[in-house]
Amino acid sequence: MAEIIQKDGTWTFDGDTVRIVPGRDKGVGLLRQTLGEVAVPLRALAGISYEPGRKAGRLRLRLRDGADPLLQVTAGRLPEASDPYRLAVDSDRAGVAEYFVDEVRNALLLDQVDPGPSDSYLLPGPAVPITVGAGDGTVAFDGDRVALEWNWTTEEAKRSGGPREFRLADVRAVEWYPSRGLENGWIRFTLAGAPASSPPPKYDPCAVELYGFKKDPLMALVAAAVALRMPHPAAAAAAPEPAPALAPAAAAPALPLPPAPGAPSGAGSAAEAVDHDALLRRLRELGELHRAGVLTAEEFSTAKAAILGRF
Repeated sequence: MAEIIQKDGTWTFDGDTVRIVPGRDKGVGLLRQTLGEVAVPLRALAGISYEPGRKAGRLRLRLRDGADPLLQVTAGRLPEASDPYRLAVDSDRAGVAEYFVDEVRNALLLDQVDPGPSDSYLLPGPAVPITVGAGDGTVAFDGDRVALEWNWTTEEAKRSGGPREFRLADVRAVEWYPSRGLENGWIRFTLAGAPASSPPPKYDPCAVELYGFKKDPLMALVAAAVALRMPHPAAAAAAPEPAPALAPAAAAPALPLPPAPGAPSGAGSAAEAVDHDALLRRLRELGELHRAGVLTAEEFSTAKAAILGRF
């Protein structure tokens, strides 16, 4: 077993799972402290690296795309202090960090883990029920229902509509975006039947606007808990499109029919007359078109009689 203990946290690897326990240092973000221990199965990993530094280095886990709902909804926008998959390493522990990297990489090679995208979530995500208050409101999620309540900072146009509550089955998308510079962040829920364009989070009754304070990243945990219980993006992308409706018989293109017995034939039809396999295939095709409703019973009988006359 490989293990590295730092003020930033403790990582252990038993050959199957990387266990991450956040430290209690002041540099550990509130999201990591709230999320607690994270168990990352080997099959969820795409790689691991150690980045040495002058005063301290960093261990980083790279997860497969689509394996973790938290990384799915944050899309690389998590602040450094909130990232559960990085560990600050003191320079005198660089050797231990490099040994940890070697152990995980060897296991990935031995197990031949596919580093490509995952079509399902491989981590359990944040536990529910979960409630977070930040920005202009509070979001609560119990695994089935999402509830939004407003506070005194909420724009009057949004607050006047009262609290919102909707079921998970009605949610089509959830997104989280952090505050950046003078731009506020948000957590937003897109419901079935919603218009293509949404109002700004300040006025959107299905969004909480975030002001850039300490608790903002916790809304990412809510978003991850909701996303985990929705269809995985890869599954949604792979869903087959509905089959096009069959054209009515009147609109079907005319099927070329063999000439009737005794009719003059060219070189091409003479060759076809001795090709019984081709005639049998034509019969099967006609039967399929008739069953699909493309050919009427009369059209099918006429075409069938013409082909049978060629044997």
